[in-house]
Amino acid sequence: MSVETRGGHPVFVAHRGRGARPALLIHASLASHRAWSGVMTRLSDALSMTAFDLPGHGQSGDWHGQGDYLDLCAGVTADCLAGPADLVGHSFGAVVALKVALERPDLCRSLTLVEPVLFAAARGSAGHDSCRAAHLDIFAALDRGDTSAAARGFTDLWGAGQPWEALSDAQKHGFADRMWMVGAADAALDADSHGLLAPGRLEALNRPVLLIRGAESPAVMPAILETLAARLPDARSVTVPGAGHMAPLTHPVAVADAIRARHLGAPL
Repeated sequence: MSVETRGGHPVFVAHRGRGARPALLIHASLASHRAWSGVMTRLSDALSMTAFDLPGHGQSGDWHGQGDYLDLCAGVTADCLAGPADLVGHSFGAVVALKVALERPDLCRSLTLVEPVLFAAARGSAGHDSCRAAHLDIFAALDRGDTSAAARGFTDLWGAGQPWEALSDAQKHGFADRMWMVGAADAALDADSHGLLAPGRLEALNRPVLLIRGAESPAVMPAILETLAARLPDARSVTVPGAGHMAPLTHPVAVADAIRARHLGAPL
């Protein structure tokens, strides 16, 4: 484990596993590489895994708002790869993984998207409308400087692996301090400012894709995954019973086993 310069940014990088296949795991907003610990333990026999802290998260260097955040994260991700790998992303990290796979298919052997928050894919659905209303309330709290209320609203909607009341003061402050980065990614996620959903773009991704969602996730998530599943040429979907948005943290065995069954082709 070390801090390395990736994509021009100081990034904390961790490695785990003894398998022959390289894999890169990208965590969700407000989380860190540690969110993958359970999944990495389960897959350590099959994969040589790299997980890193996104800019402004965990032990990576701060991000001060220069440039586009999704571009920065995609650049860091690509710079962590020496060749084709199994790309695994969760939430915002799944959108990062999708962007890298679309722009650099030479670096993608397979793609796993766990609860990808590409909200633009659900536009026109009731799930999108309710999710957007909740996000606008969160952004309104940010605008008036109430970062704690914004963080609580965000974790109430998307989860943090445990209820807000059960989080430590340090966790609450950490989430609140990073909430502005959630707002910075809004155009990329809700307006698809990077054109990930442009006609023909998803259809051109000739890689095996696994789409994973929690059965108890917000209603926007099935709408997102239905759009992606319909457009990606080689996609399969898995729903994890009893899980919400934070499935890699709360249900790591189910997530890891779905990855193994889809991409590794070997039983436990």
